[in-house]
Amino acid sequence: MRPVQLNLHILVLAALVWASLVSTALAFSRADYANALDKSILFFDLQRSGRLPSWQRISWRGNSGLSDGGSRNVDLSGGYYDAGDNVKFNLPMAFSVAILAWNVVEFGDELRGAGQLGNTLNAIRWGTDYLLKCNTGPNELWVQVGDPNTDHQCWQRPEEMNTPRAAYKVDANRPGSDVAGETAAALAAASIAFRGVDNAYSSRLLASARRVFAFADKYRGKYSDVLGGAVCPFYCSWSGYQDELVWGATWLYKATGENGYLQYLIRNGNALGGATVTMNTFSWDNKYAGAQVLLAQSVLQGEKGLQAYKDRADGYICAVLPRSISPTTRLQYSPGGMLYYMRNSNMQYVTSASFLLTTYARYLTAASRSVTCGGRQVTPGQLFAVARRQVDYILGSNPKGLSYMIGFGRNPTQVHHRAASLPSVRAHPYKIQCTQGFTWFNSQNPNANIATGAVLGGPDQNDNFYDARSNFAQTEPTTYINAPIVGVLSELAAGHQYY
Repeated sequence: MRPVQLNLHILVLAALVWASLVSTALAFSRADYANALDKSILFFDLQRSGRLPSWQRISWRGNSGLSDGGSRNVDLSGGYYDAGDNVKFNLPMAFSVAILAWNVVEFGDELRGAGQLGNTLNAIRWGTDYLLKCNTGPNELWVQVGDPNTDHQCWQRPEEMNTPRAAYKVDANRPGSDVAGETAAALAAASIAFRGVDNAYSSRLLASARRVFAFADKYRGKYSDVLGGAVCPFYCSWSGYQDELVWGATWLYKATGENGYLQYLIRNGNALGGATVTMNTFSWDNKYAGAQVLLAQSVLQGEKGLQAYKDRADGYICAVLPRSISPTTRLQYSPGGMLYYMRNSNMQYVTSASFLLTTYARYLTAASRSVTCGGRQVTPGQLFAVARRQVDYILGSNPKGLSYMIGFGRNPTQVHHRAASLPSVRAHPYKIQCTQGFTWFNSQNPNANIATGAVLGGPDQNDNFYDARSNFAQTEPTTYINAPIVGVLSELAAGHQYY
């Protein structure tokens, strides 16, 4: 009878182990996804700079950066802080706005059904109003406000920052095709989002997009080559400017349908890399995969001249899928199932991949097509299942049982975010000087304010996460982590299925 007892012990132990694993695999309802969707958009209220509107939903934030650009006699108030600091970097800001606009273009009906279309359009417009201000001439574009080197020496509330608010621009003599191309993409994408909602504003956005793209294309160069330490190593243009020219032209083609932009993409596909480079990431720095997926839709709708772009889009999709689905994957997944690319703010790659997987699943479904990875057919349903698994991981279905979206589920408490970690001006009306804020930064106490909706940088390749404000790689949120998750959550909230 001993063998029977031993087997019983093994079975009991196995059951306990399985129960512990299953406990991390949470099941989320459509209502849960709708709740997370609302919070993901709400985060943009938290990041606002400028004079806040009457409909501001995060009440503990206040006006900030009202004199931005004043030293250069230009009004650069408004826009968004990129992350947990008080600098306005236009390259990641414009990317975030472009992705928010793409969410409306692609998932507008789902956002409307969830009651979030208005909030999303408000978030886009807050960004585009600022980007329009930045284009002060045919060949002049303001691209940043704030010196990150001095800003990062302080831990201050944005409402009372007193670090230098230097303003930086690119022009014909000091070009920045990358940031200008990204700005053009954001404005063009937003022009589609506002079409039928505010046609006059849509036309204004498109006109500015054309002008900024023409500048980006005519005067070529990397903005980090001319701005140097003001943007590097923070938001250097590591990938160069070619991908932003492809990205900008792609959105102008989508916004206008004009043959000129189509021919630009066909003619320059090889030289700019859009038709030849296969990526395994999509980010504020590298836009190839996003442009390729957008243009793949045109191919599926009959535009054969862009076939090379679709081939690269297929390559990206196969590169980010887990090996169990795609033999040609080029990314690793953590033991808990999280797509992993790098330690610093890895969730940006998780959310952007989830967005492109979901978007491509829609395109393939509409065309009754699938994608082939290493000779293996992969269905739209499999793409969406991977995207859903990544979102579930973020929301708490992971080995730590932590939700990396603040305000949803059980969260980390020491978010690397100046405004959230310091008491609000309303609660603490006394000025907190530059270095005085580090008293709160170094505290082990939870943040004074809840950064609702913020998606953090996230855990490492082994699902480990250290909750400390000093651990910015894991605890800092950014606008470009949040923007891509909006569309995926809207699909999940709508209960859509792919097969």
